[in-house]
Amino acid sequence: MRELLTARGIQLTKSLGQNFLHDANQLRRIINAAELSKVDKVLEIGPGLGPLTKLLLENAGEVLAIEKDARLVEFLRERFPKISEGRVPRAPNLKNDQGLAELVPPRFVLLHDDALEFLKREQHDWSDWKLAANLPYSVASPILVELAQSPGRPQRMVATLQLEVARRLMAGPDDDDYGILSLLVQLDYERREWFKIPVGCFFPEPDVDSACVVLVRRAAPLLPENQREAFVKIVKRAFSQRRKMMLKLLREDWPVEKVKQAFEELKISPQERAEKLSLEQFVSLTIKMGG
Repeated sequence: MRELLTARGIQLTKSLGQNFLHDANQLRRIINAAELSKVDKVLEIGPGLGPLTKLLLENAGEVLAIEKDARLVEFLRERFPKISEGRVPRAPNLKNDQGLAELVPPRFVLLHDDALEFLKREQHDWSDWKLAANLPYSVASPILVELAQSPGRPQRMVATLQLEVARRLMAGPDDDDYGILSLLVQLDYERREWFKIPVGCFFPEPDVDSACVVLVRRAAPLLPENQREAFVKIVKRAFSQRRKMMLKLLREDWPVEKVKQAFEELKISPQERAEKLSLEQFVSLTIKMGG
């Protein structure tokens, strides 16, 4: 990677979180965690120099990669010349002279765009897609939240990010890392495996530890769409001051009697703090409070 970048005169930009995963074993672990087949459509954010992209193209049916750095987009277009410059089409069912179905090469779309802005702007239906990406660390959390809160959220998300963020995503009640990010993503995703990735597997080596997390979309939503906004509001208010009693915080946005009644019916102590409540309790509280 160093030679490729030097040959092209590309100096990586720290603000973009450009730390490229190059270790073959770790890349293969990500591919295995994604559980890909030739019918899968995969979203990759921040492909960089394309080592993960190459494996995705070998194992999936369609790949949409979004890269912000124009210099890397140019490199990727040279490395993978069969690139479509539009939306990912469905692969046709080609047949040979004997009428037998042949393996259709993966479809690859490369977009030069800011991924977070793209996700907010396009409102794409990702419900039959998977995310597999070494996410830019500077925007990893908002990207995952944006995808998780989308009505057409991906069926599986496999993402490499900072170890600190990974712990927050996988945390449960009473964990130090449990908080807003945990609940906003876990509302729609079940936590599966996660594994650390040594700094030596990246170029350049990042200043922080890294990990890959696997999140799988819940078979059935815990809340209807019209109550999600209330859930987010309750969670954010409840964790706005972690050491303050949750009931006192919620009274700032809801009538005190309504809050007290909800706590009594759900058998939540008036002295309880947000970090003690489970996802299921937050869901029940949202239903009781009625927005």
